Amino acid sequence: MFRFEEPTYLYLLAALPLIAILRWVLERKQLKRLKLFGDPTLLRHLMPDVSKMRPVVKFWMLLAAMALIIVMMARPQMGTRISHEKRTGIESIIAMDISNSMLAEDVTPSRLDRTKMMVENLVDNFTDDKIGLIVFAGDAFVQLPITSDYVSAKMFLSEIEPSLIATQGTDIATAINMAANSFTQQQGVGKAIIVITDGEDHEGGALEAAKAAKKKGMRVYVLGVGSDKGAPIPLGNGDYMKDRTGNTVMTKLNEEMCRQIAEAGGGAYIHVDNNTNAQRQLDSELAKLSKKEMQSTIYSDYDEQFQAFGIIAIILLILEICILESKNPIARRLNIFGRKQRTTTLIIALVVASASFAQNDRRYITQGNKLFRNGQFDKAEVAYRKAIEKNPRNPQAHYNLGNSLMAQKKDSAAVQSFQKSTELETSKIRKAMAFHNMGVVCQQHKMYGEAIEAYKNSLRLNPKDDATRYNLELCKRQQRNQKNQDKQDQNKQKDKNGNDQKDEKQKNKDKQDQKKNNNENKMSKENAEQMLNAAMQQEKSTQQRMKKAMQKPRTNKLDKEW
Repeated sequence: MFRFEEPTYLYLLAALPLIAILRWVLERKQLKRLKLFGDPTLLRHLMPDVSKMRPVVKFWMLLAAMALIIVMMARPQMGTRISHEKRTGIESIIAMDISNSMLAEDVTPSRLDRTKMMVENLVDNFTDDKIGLIVFAGDAFVQLPITSDYVSAKMFLSEIEPSLIATQGTDIATAINMAANSFTQQQGVGKAIIVITDGEDHEGGALEAAKAAKKKGMRVYVLGVGSDKGAPIPLGNGDYMKDRTGNTVMTKLNEEMCRQIAEAGGGAYIHVDNNTNAQRQLDSELAKLSKKEMQSTIYSDYDEQFQAFGIIAIILLILEICILESKNPIARRLNIFGRKQRTTTLIIALVVASASFAQNDRRYITQGNKLFRNGQFDKAEVAYRKAIEKNPRNPQAHYNLGNSLMAQKKDSAAVQSFQKSTELETSKIRKAMAFHNMGVVCQQHKMYGEAIEAYKNSLRLNPKDDATRYNLELCKRQQRNQKNQDKQDQNKQKDKNGNDQKDEKQKNKDKQDQKKNNNENKMSKENAEQMLNAAMQQEKSTQQRMKKAMQKPRTNKLDKEW
């Protein structure tokens, strides 16, 4: 969509026709005065250097330059609502758990950061689908209403932290209910609720909420983040979160709860151990949903477009100055204002104008490079994305976008940008640099196999790169250490199981000894029956109290801050 930020200046354009009429009137008076001197044909022979077309061309060039300057003052802009498109896809609402337990570092770099990487992958893989974003902890709210604007989804994603929600805890039921009410009213389109959580449901009711969503025709998919071994929750000051009794909180992935929620919602449970594998499984599940044609409105930022008008205005002013009103005796034979030459001149002007518009993607890259050098990586990312929008096959834009994403720790999206750059790049050196950066990202996330392969591809293109060769050897060593550590952990687990078996044998032996002692002092049959009846009566009364407590309406949520 095209617009003017300051349209008031456009009223000045009304003065241009008045100027043209005024010049026409003055020209007519000048011709009448010339006729008083004599015959116009005779006068033309007496003044051979006077040009009839040059003053006209100079005037219209000056008038056109004035018009372009007025348009520049009105600040022309392109963007915001690009088009209404019809797409065939599904609707997805992503519900992100941002409770304090998601800060645990049992996955690298943390559960929350791994979740953000996962959502970035989801957004990048969506093409014709609509997406929404909900964040939840002890409460939930809509971070991004359902839309086709994937750029906004990424911008909102970077701002998500546990501090966004004051009420801590994990209320999965509220998140599912809110997601179920956030879809459009269009019928027949597949609707997916993607819950990304560690499964510590403190509030209850998640299974009922998932079943209710399924009845409405939605599918609930649960992505579990974390490990079943558990980890403390860092507070950022070197200490860990403690409960009210002073004990360090250990948070674990509750896979059983996640599976039950997914099963109740008619979806699937996926453990996010590796982003690529989890993404592949989720894509396979979402592909099963029915797709339907949807109307989408595509949005983008307003971009200033005055630069092209300014370039053309400057060119016109320079030409107007260079063209003399009288013919040059030296270049008299060169008649660029003849009928045939006018078409050539017009074509040249159009080529110059189109060339000024063709620099958009390069201009955005230059702007992004300047922002990147100043440390404004998020703004540089926006500039590089605009360059890609203008020219999707510009490998430099994809490579620079990968660097800006890498600087912002958006590693999964950075790897995809580097991968796209290697597909489009023709220079071996620049392609090798892209592979090198891919290896660095994978190595940081301990994905040593992928990192080694990326470094090898880089060295095939640039064998003289010592930095890549060093990283390759270091990565191989880290991979070996990781394998050795895994073996040690397995051996420790085996030893632990062996000790547990020994302890179990010892316990059985103690029980047998105790049984022998009890046989020596047997109770009477009457005493045994009395004790048994008392125990049964106590158990029955306990069950009745629990049943009454469960039937009471729940007034307070569990007092947990993770």
